[in-house]
Amino acid sequence: MNFDTQVDASGLNCPLPILRAKKALAEMNPGQVLRVLATDPGSVKDFAAFARQTGNELLKSGNQDDETFEFFLRRK
Repeated sequence: MNFDTQVDASGLNCPLPILRAKKALAEMNPGQVLRVLATDPGSVKDFAAFARQTGNELLKSGNQDDETFEFFLRRK
């Protein structure tokens, strides 16, 4: 999937992956896509809730490999 910006939050625990994503999204234009990499297993639920609460669209969420989760968010 194509993306405009990437945040690597690997090794960071909640709430840091969300905070890094929020900061990156604030600097992006509406419609642009952010890719986030995270290793915190709780980030799967966190990013789903974050998307619902902020109105940003969670385009894709899943495992990139055995340890890393990958999220694609479209800025509202």
